[in-house]
Amino acid sequence: MKVAVAGKGGVGKTLIAGGLARGFAERNLKTIAIDADSSPNLGLTLGLSAEETRKIVPISENKPLVESKTSTGYSHVYNLNFSVDDIVKQYSVPTPLGANLIVMGTVQSMGAGCMCAPTAVIRALLRHLVVERNEAVVLDLEAGVEHIGRGTARQVDHLLIVADSNLKSLEIAKHIHDLASAAGMKNLHLIGNRVMNDAQKQAIQTFADQNGINVLAYIPWDQKVIESDMLGVTPLKNNEIEAVKTIDSICELLLKKSA
Repeated sequence: MKVAVAGKGGVGKTLIAGGLARGFAERNLKTIAIDADSSPNLGLTLGLSAEETRKIVPISENKPLVESKTSTGYSHVYNLNFSVDDIVKQYSVPTPLGANLIVMGTVQSMGAGCMCAPTAVIRALLRHLVVERNEAVVLDLEAGVEHIGRGTARQVDHLLIVADSNLKSLEIAKHIHDLASAAGMKNLHLIGNRVMNDAQKQAIQTFADQNGINVLAYIPWDQKVIESDMLGVTPLKNNEIEAVKTIDSICELLLKKSA
């Protein structure tokens, strides 16, 4: 099971990505959660402390690692034939909610021809995790999907595009949907998040219908999520939160779709 989660910053995609990773792990699937956001906080969502999260060096910023993989001894000439399986073993971090975490860090667009050393390592690692390994993988992406590369993108089983009822987030969701379709991705789903009432739900559904986007689920707004974040405790530890229950049901639904 390979799932990517994307959406406008601030719409709650990291909670959803973390909830899916937790759900897969609880269902006895070996799970790797990949934080590919430029503002990584998936570790906090998966139950790591702020101190533990701060100690994680993103792969793209790990200069000794990148150099060990790509250095040829010549300036601006990189070795692109290297293994990455050892990166998974050495740099994935166990989390209290069962999934192992890898923080990728910021990389340039994989579709723009960039072959700088960090991007080369990230590209190889993402392809290895998504295409070549059998674990469940959840990717917490930035607003676009370009930086996972077209070839790798087509191997993702599902792309969940998260939006709330705000028109800006819905427009970005449409943009992501169009990019993903152009990249050859299948099983594209919109997740309506932080839905407070029927009017907001209808606004999301109408936009989706007008733009040919499938809505997979609606996650209700829940004050307990806000309260947990204020206390520095991941909401995913509280199974009584309705939003957490809904995310877990999405996990089950995705597994059934892929059965």
